[in-house]
Amino acid sequence: MKRPFEVNPAEYPFEDHWLPLSDGYVHYLDEGTGPVVLLLHGNPAWSYMYRDVVKELRGECRLIAPDYPGFGMSRAPSGYGFTPQEHSAVVAGLVRQLDLRNLVLVVNDWGGPVGMGYAVDNSSNIRGLVIMNTWAWPSSLMMRVFSLVMGGWPLGYWLQTRRNFFAKSMLPDSIAMKQKLTDELRKAYVDPFPTPESRKPTWVFPRQIRKARPWLAMLESKLSNLAEVPTQLLWGAKDDPGFPLKTMERWQRYLKKCEVEALADASHFVQEDRPDKVAAAIRRVLERTPGRG
Repeated sequence: MKRPFEVNPAEYPFEDHWLPLSDGYVHYLDEGTGPVVLLLHGNPAWSYMYRDVVKELRGECRLIAPDYPGFGMSRAPSGYGFTPQEHSAVVAGLVRQLDLRNLVLVVNDWGGPVGMGYAVDNSSNIRGLVIMNTWAWPSSLMMRVFSLVMGGWPLGYWLQTRRNFFAKSMLPDSIAMKQKLTDELRKAYVDPFPTPESRKPTWVFPRQIRKARPWLAMLESKLSNLAEVPTQLLWGAKDDPGFPLKTMERWQRYLKKCEVEALADASHFVQEDRPDKVAAAIRRVLERTPGRG
């Protein structure tokens, strides 16, 4: 299948894989052999965000990094609503289709709820967790206000679909290491959304901060299923007010086997700021779980 857009092969030197999905498809990376690591992105990211992690670990692990329908190189099927519940179901389908077992699940941003949607009901298949600047419960008042603005109508809809605001502005602003913000990197995040219609998924996500509250409450009620799963909490400390350190501390209430590292030089997208630390956190989970491979 032909890529819908091109990226620098030196930055993204991977073979493409495609999973049919009705009249759409899911694009994903499947690199390396060994313990299985499932890497889930947020909004408006795609598997490109994990490129440096994959390059570092593909000699040690099997790394699976999907693009949700409507993101990256995936194409949504007809009638797809781009909700986190739907994305979570797609991830669960990918896990079943590829027969992925004893996963290390790595999540960031909306990847948290999407991944937890699978994990809380399949804890026996979760070897470990790496959690970065995310949540899995009904949001705070500040986040709901953010949702009203960025996921509302007409301002939020116009910002996302006409101005491609998340890809052009919010994502670059959420990377602490500004020296990384080359034209090439910016293009890699803008190119998946060339038209107003293609940008709708980036509007649905902030809207779902409010609309998915019952689902998020359900996730929170089941987080105890993961209490004994070895977890690395890796947190960009410059992510305030969005995901401050107190959000990281809330994860510790639910997940009893946490090791914690706050990164003073990282913001919301830790994968861009400190991919070396993400790789190290994955290695640490594997070290803590011998015999699960």
